[in-house]
Amino acid sequence: MLLDGQLGTGKTTFTQGLAQGMDITETINSPTFTLLKEYAGRSRPPAEIPTDGERRAKRRQSVSQRLQQGPALYHFDLYRLDDPEEILDLGFEDYFNSDNGVCVVEWADKAAALWPDERLHIRMRALSETKRNLLFVATGTRYCELLRQFQKNTYATARS
Repeated sequence: MLLDGQLGTGKTTFTQGLAQGMDITETINSPTFTLLKEYAGRSRPPAEIPTDGERRAKRRQSVSQRLQQGPALYHFDLYRLDDPEEILDLGFEDYFNSDNGVCVVEWADKAAALWPDERLHIRMRALSETKRNLLFVATGTRYCELLRQFQKNTYATARS
């Protein structure tokens, strides 16, 4: 997820909300001086619903054995980046190609040529002290579908 917007438009606040939705309870702040902060995903019960036979077998296992690790959050901040090639040293491709986490990049426009073909770009603009305009731009099949689902769920909630 690539975030762009002027200072104070809410990029870090957006990332904090995302982390909260991922059940990450650590304090999320901007990694301005380190370029990257990693937040481990929280342990949670498996998402699938077991059959009756599986339930009986799982009762015999300890709770700690049944817990799964939720996705990690990889929080990049490129505000102080002078040369986009610097993020290559971090191995950013490994983060973006991982199935184990969610990448969020603040000031993504500073390395625009390096991002994967499939991505979600969010451009933020302050309308007032308390209101923001968010423009979501999905590229690639996966992110286009995610954006369609988000749009569908948002309109369904707004009308309820």
